[in-house]
Amino acid sequence: MGVDGCTRCIKYTLFVFNFIFWLAGGAILGLALFLRHDHQVKSLLDITLDGRQPPSTFYTSIHILIAVGAVMMVVGFLGCYGAIQESQCLLGTFFTCLVILFACEVAAGIYGYMHRETISKDIITFYDFVYDEAMEKTLTDGDKKLAAMQGLKIFHETLKCCGKGLGTSFFSKLVGMADGTDVCRTEYMTVSCHTSINELFSTKIYIVGIVALVIAVIMIFEMIFSMVLCCGIRNSPVY
Repeated sequence: MGVDGCTRCIKYTLFVFNFIFWLAGGAILGLALFLRHDHQVKSLLDITLDGRQPPSTFYTSIHILIAVGAVMMVVGFLGCYGAIQESQCLLGTFFTCLVILFACEVAAGIYGYMHRETISKDIITFYDFVYDEAMEKTLTDGDKKLAAMQGLKIFHETLKCCGKGLGTSFFSKLVGMADGTDVCRTEYMTVSCHTSINELFSTKIYIVGIVALVIAVIMIFEMIFSMVLCCGIRNSPVY
């Protein structure tokens, strides 16, 4: 093709970065699908009690990540093809897509940071509702306690915890023993479910944050290289 020297080096460097970007898009897509079908998360977010369900905030975020991963794979392929073909049109389109993606990622990062504790708080609120319903139904309405106790048991077994704190864990254990339903295992009694919920979702958000930061750095280099390559192609004597 028409470019040579340093511009040719940038061409293949951009191709490599785009290939990494394409792989990163696949990684995000795979990570999002994994989180969407993660056993712990799925067990908690599929609970329904008296027509009330856990907040859908986490799943909404995951669906956005799935869309982002798919778009990144398309844009990465576009960048690879544009670099190899030395097409100014494709590189210009690629650069525009990168700018839009980068702006969306920055906006999503700011929003996510500002609301980083929202998901955990919403799940904790729902857990408190399930716990209170289970205890209340057991004491006042024996015929309707089964669903509440089963929901509470799912929380405890999934998160390996018991109650909102030490006092409530003992109460849960006593109620379960009296009722014949082991909703709280002895080995989990010292672990608060509030703490377990915070750790579960904070860890997953932390992983997503690291991946987003790495991708943002790659995107910055790609924008620089694509513009340099585009200018090199324009100034090439062959063109």
